[in-house]
Amino acid sequence: MITLRGFEERDHPLVQEVSKDPWIPMITSVPRTADRESALAFVRRQHARLTDGVGYSFAVADADGDGAIGQIGLWPQNGSGRASVGYWVAERHRGRGVATRALRLVSEWGFRVRDTQRLELYVEPWNEGSWRAAERAGYLREGLLRSWQHVGDGRRDMFMYSLLRPTP
Repeated sequence: MITLRGFEERDHPLVQEVSKDPWIPMITSVPRTADRESALAFVRRQHARLTDGVGYSFAVADADGDGAIGQIGLWPQNGSGRASVGYWVAERHRGRGVATRALRLVSEWGFRVRDTQRLELYVEPWNEGSWRAAERAGYLREGLLRSWQHVGDGRRDMFMYSLLRPTP
């Protein structure tokens, strides 16, 4: 069982752990090979996203121990009724449905925020675990966006997924 909560300073070891992941720092704002200070700076940036009005960042936490095991965020798109969702889970916690449950939680919450009508997320085609999590959470693949995003040393194709606000 997982829960979503704000990042806390005690979560900095998780940030340090995932900074060594070959992909997470490449596609997120997690610093590469984070020391304690840069991991704490990441935690502070997550808090600033709300106060700066750019979005909502949550720690994905183990409900039993409350320890952070990942991150998920919702980024509204300037009053358009759309928001993007992004997430990561530490490697040792993958394969247990954590991303799917986090997506369901943030999606339900996201539809109650700012008249959001549509949630979108983008996943590289090779990242089967991530796109399967999206599909299990109810997101539909809308297509392949060729050369959509700069990742690492070049542009990458991305699958685009969406979830629409349920009709009453």
